Amino acid sequence: MNTEKLTCRKGDFSLPDDRHYLNCAYMAPLSKRVQEAGFAGVRRKAVPFEIRSADFFTDCDRLRWLFGRLINAPDPRQVAIVPSASYALAQIARNSGVRKGQSIVTVKEEFPSNVYIWRRLCAETGARIECVEPPVDGPEGVAAWNDALLEAIDRDTAIVTLSQVHYTDGTLFDLERIGRRAREVGAALVVDGSQATGALPIDVQRLQPDALICPAYKWLMGPYSIGAAWFSPRYDEGVPIEESWMTREGSDDFAGLVNYTDRYRAGAIRYDVGETSNFILVPMMIAGLEQVLEWRPERIGEYGRALTAGLMDEIRNAGLAIAPDDRRAGHLFGIRLAGRADVETLQGRLRDRRVYVSVRGAALRVSVHLYNDEADIQALRDALFN
Repeated sequence: MNTEKLTCRKGDFSLPDDRHYLNCAYMAPLSKRVQEAGFAGVRRKAVPFEIRSADFFTDCDRLRWLFGRLINAPDPRQVAIVPSASYALAQIARNSGVRKGQSIVTVKEEFPSNVYIWRRLCAETGARIECVEPPVDGPEGVAAWNDALLEAIDRDTAIVTLSQVHYTDGTLFDLERIGRRAREVGAALVVDGSQATGALPIDVQRLQPDALICPAYKWLMGPYSIGAAWFSPRYDEGVPIEESWMTREGSDDFAGLVNYTDRYRAGAIRYDVGETSNFILVPMMIAGLEQVLEWRPERIGEYGRALTAGLMDEIRNAGLAIAPDDRRAGHLFGIRLAGRADVETLQGRLRDRRVYVSVRGAALRVSVHLYNDEADIQALRDALFN
């Protein structure tokens, strides 16, 4: 295994030299490798008589295997191919058996896709959402946030749903402790990996979540409108929200498709989106996963932390709030500003310097990857302090 530290890979991407894109948490740029996979997919689709029936399944199987390898899932059949996180969350909501009086525990300012589905479910079942806030405002409240989450999980909890890192500011949640507490009370642990999987290691065998959901277009370095979701055996007998012919046993035998069956293929494949075999998006996601596995998530996160290390003390010395280094991700951090006027003024300075970041909640969110270098950080520094 290659343990050498990564160096900047800006040449693998098509980003202009005069722009400073510090916004992978918004949308990753497509590497040249992923772009070429997409172009090849378009060329392939242009001559459909060369696409065989087996081709509807082989690339999908490789995608499942690659994603499973990334998260240390032993059985790739537990991976479903989905168009979005919200699609996978809807599958979970349908099959979790939430009842009146139970709670769904999440955190303040969670991403909307991981809120709206539970609001709908609670309205339909009489359950309730319990949104856990940091006990104390500011960075000092981060350490206690995990403790507050643990206290909120009780015998009435049906689902605990949150991200590995908070999408607004990179706060790390202790999923191992939270998962243990969820199992103690029989609750499902649902992890949104959108802002972490691909930039931080995650091991589903060790963590034991009940589902891990991840779109491709952020830290998996893939295209929009495709992703992967790993489901534990807890959901093996669930009812999917759509009935795709490809999720049924024997669907690879095109001549026998009229021999209808109620039996699904093994594992979580029943939760695949219809038309799974997208001959453009699937190869692009495969190329992104292959690249992330070569670079390795832990090294990507370490690169981001090293690149921004010198900036952290300057941010704190300027009186700006940021989570402690040991309580936040290396690839994503949020700077809490005093008020909206400060945000708007800073956004103007960022635009002038062609620096691309996001405002999420009350935080200016910065997210870095291997295409970033010291010039990008210096441009951000100039906008913050000059």
